[in-house]
Amino acid sequence: MSNENTDPVFQLVKSLTKTEKRHFRLFAKRQGSTDGLKFLQLFDAMDGEAFYDDEKVLENAPAVKKTQLANMKANLYKQLLSSLRLYHSGQNLDIQLHEQLDYARVLYNKGFYQQSLKMLEKVKVSAHQGELPHIALMAIDFEKLIESQYITRSLEGRAESLATEAIDTARHVTQIHALSNAALRLYGLYIKVGHSRNEQDYIHTTAFFKENLPQVDMQHAGFYEKLYYYQAHVWYHYINQNFKSCYRYAQKWVDLFEQYPDMKYKQDTLYIKGLHNLLLALYNMLYYSKFMEVRHKLEQFAVDEHRRPTPNSEVLLFLFIYTNRINSYFLEGRFTEGVEIIPELLENLNRYRSQLDPHRMLTFYYKIASLYFGSGDNYKAIEYLNKIIQYKDISLREDLQCFARILNLIAHYEAGEDEVLEYQIRSVYRFLGKMNDQQQMQVEIFRFLRSLGDVAPHELKDAFISLKDKLLAISRDPYEKRPFLYLDIISWLESKIENVPVQEIVRRKHKHMK
Repeated sequence: MSNENTDPVFQLVKSLTKTEKRHFRLFAKRQGSTDGLKFLQLFDAMDGEAFYDDEKVLENAPAVKKTQLANMKANLYKQLLSSLRLYHSGQNLDIQLHEQLDYARVLYNKGFYQQSLKMLEKVKVSAHQGELPHIALMAIDFEKLIESQYITRSLEGRAESLATEAIDTARHVTQIHALSNAALRLYGLYIKVGHSRNEQDYIHTTAFFKENLPQVDMQHAGFYEKLYYYQAHVWYHYINQNFKSCYRYAQKWVDLFEQYPDMKYKQDTLYIKGLHNLLLALYNMLYYSKFMEVRHKLEQFAVDEHRRPTPNSEVLLFLFIYTNRINSYFLEGRFTEGVEIIPELLENLNRYRSQLDPHRMLTFYYKIASLYFGSGDNYKAIEYLNKIIQYKDISLREDLQCFARILNLIAHYEAGEDEVLEYQIRSVYRFLGKMNDQQQMQVEIFRFLRSLGDVAPHELKDAFISLKDKLLAISRDPYEKRPFLYLDIISWLESKIENVPVQEIVRRKHKHMK
């Protein structure tokens, strides 16, 4: 019976690096002879297979009986996690501090109260220095337990001191959670609906933002309080398409790591996300020189010798480096050159597939389709747009689903697929009818494409000019900017009017922009 690669124990085994595997084998042998260690035989059997199959594993681990397999896998999973915890403890302060809390508990249970208190004091100091107030609070609670049950006389006025310390630390922890909840909810709102589509969306987002964001004393705020405060503002302004304010808070996010340089390596995923959000704001502002400067900083961090690679950081670096490389091709109008990175992009997408959510995959498919469309390869563009259109859960990134369909219509028109175009128009009409809201740009493009069959060849240029004038007027509405972020329809229209490739139009604009 084949479970392919979905077995969690097999996935964990196959994720190990060479040094992690070597450490695990040494860890398994720590008690001497390995005779009878069936979980180690099971490990070797799994490690030698490309795909998981119960029968194959049992064949390669003869000491493990079929009736024992479930229990052996559970034991192997536990042993692997224990080994990895030990292996990575040196690079994770929170693991070290939790271990010291365990030691303090052992000392307490043995009746060594003073020794336990000394260890707890060390935990508190390290936790505060490492910006981990939740662990400091655990140490304080333990101290309170000891002091309340036993007369240690460790320090006069200790009860009042501990109570004050607990209240202050708990306040920081509560504020961190409130701020991180606000940032997370705003990000979830963006994933669901994208950018604000009208004043009603703006009012709803603003009310939600004000309701969820607590007051923060930035003078006394810690690292995480400041970080989540900046994150919440980034997402709020990004949803409302206020990219200048988004840029300002994304820059504060990145600057925070410059103020706490060690946190770049302790919380590298948050630093990487900060750089990416800064790049997103710069891209949407068309601030090319600053965009390239920050992109270089992101790529330099990827090869920083002081950085310890982890699966989490590696997948984020892949996502954000390729996203922003593609965005640079869009800004420069180098679509044909951009197409050249697609094979390596697809290879990495397949490599990280199990770690990527549908939102990330759909976004990459749209960017790939846009590269092909800009380079003039309409059939390849249609191929990747169909991957988005055929995705079953249309509630995820409804805006992306909509623009994929509109770009698909344009690609079919450019490819001369008139018969298929009629079917596609009917399909898009049904989809737009189901949408919660339609924007003027979408409606105008749809009307234009639907009426193309009635336009005589010699009237086409005037029709394109007329549509361009309408869309330029629409783009001046602050709530109608969103569609133009996904689809550079103005450049496409100018290419049809001037009868030149679209990338030539974008290159020309890029020269003026610089």
